[in-house]
Amino acid sequence: MTAMLIGYARCSTDQQDLTAQREALVGLGVSLKRIYVDHGLTGANRARPGLREALAACRAGDTLVVTKLDRLARSLPDARDIVDELTARDVKLSIGGSVHDPTDPVGRLLFNVLGMVAEFEADLIRLRTREGIKVAKAKGRLRGKKPKLNPKQEAHLVKLHEAGEHTTAELGELFGVARSTVYRTVKRAQASTAS
Repeated sequence: MTAMLIGYARCSTDQQDLTAQREALVGLGVSLKRIYVDHGLTGANRARPGLREALAACRAGDTLVVTKLDRLARSLPDARDIVDELTARDVKLSIGGSVHDPTDPVGRLLFNVLGMVAEFEADLIRLRTREGIKVAKAKGRLRGKKPKLNPKQEAHLVKLHEAGEHTTAELGELFGVARSTVYRTVKRAQASTAS
């Protein structure tokens, strides 16, 4: 059986494009039909369907190819776990065209440094996001999720609920919301009249 190159690409948000990663993987010799992707999923989460499929597609002697280590994992322990799994199955890892050799001390050192850099980048992104949210809240721009119903709709829903002529499911369907929204709206109304 011939050894294959299996590609994996990932981007964290739905707005990002995978074209550059796909082209880079093809440039590294991976067939387009052997590229597995995760779109809109963070590398900090190991539960990614594209990664699961890519790892499952790898057989002994194959090589998993990524353009950069941070596309594979955003934490050093997670990256090590993936490499350990690949090594146990006799699958090589190619990072940007350079094949990682887990038995070579220099290779392990470079891999750990790359993993630490990926983890550091992820930490910086989280820090900047938290700072941005804090600033937006301070300026009054971040108000949370928009309510499903406006105050008039809520009042009408509560009035219909109190009349007892509609079930919760019917009210949800009538207002285009889930039953849980109906329950919360009624509960809020009851709490405000009780106080």
